[in-house]
Amino acid sequence: MLQAASLMPRTARTQFEEENVNGMNSPPVICGFYDGNYQTHVTLPNMWSTPDNLGNHPVFIGIIKPVGDCMKITWYGHSCFKLEERDQATVVTDPYDAGSIGYAPLSLSADIVTISHDSPGHNHLKVVHGTPFKINGPGEYEIGKVFITGVQTNQKNRSKEHTRNILYVFDYDGLTVAHLGNINRIPDQAEIEALGRVHIALVPVGGGTSLNASKASEVISLLEPNLVIPMHYGTPACKISLQPIQKFLKEMGLSKVETTSYFKTKKKPNLLPKETHVVVLDYSMKND
Repeated sequence: MLQAASLMPRTARTQFEEENVNGMNSPPVICGFYDGNYQTHVTLPNMWSTPDNLGNHPVFIGIIKPVGDCMKITWYGHSCFKLEERDQATVVTDPYDAGSIGYAPLSLSADIVTISHDSPGHNHLKVVHGTPFKINGPGEYEIGKVFITGVQTNQKNRSKEHTRNILYVFDYDGLTVAHLGNINRIPDQAEIEALGRVHIALVPVGGGTSLNASKASEVISLLEPNLVIPMHYGTPACKISLQPIQKFLKEMGLSKVETTSYFKTKKKPNLLPKETHVVVLDYSMKND
């Protein structure tokens, strides 16, 4: 069963500290936890929301402070993410050329940059500053305490529709994040097995040269991740023609999901939701 991110009852345990936000003009707040791990941002005017039909309140309404090491995932639009974890390498995926794709121009820093395929929407390296290690092919890599597996897909023939794509799985001490790049077909069993266990899947859902909503849903059912973060879909800032997120949500049986500016989780896969949840991130710019 697929569920949207939602507020959890007061009885849910949390590893986070609360800072109360008073008054009617509160900033966006964070609530909804799985053992202090899973979170979604919502904007609410008062300290407590209306109880649900069982009389449960949210865990809290406030600003969180993570306790211990947490992975942070930020989406900058299209297929570009930053994965951050203290004392481990920072990764940027598929940096784009804003002039070709839309969105605001990127200005990022990272230790590693991964490129899924050779296209202005995915390979604009000059927006990532410093001297990051570039990965643009299949193989196994270990850099800055992050283990990375690249798996080649798409190229069943040499037509334009089947240009080479590299999926990447990032292993942060047992917590795995898969970036599916510009995959445009259902992966075969060998490719699924090569990816291994996927806890968080970053999945293209907007069609074009990549998966549409229907195929994305099918891929998710094969991967069975704990969390899905959609990418590569139509937004007001995107210049290219892609399906909006609503088509994907409908395909997944969801009517609406609250958006959050980033996602944080402790590196404990057993604390993630057991059933697949969808988390929608806001692409508003958060450049370094």
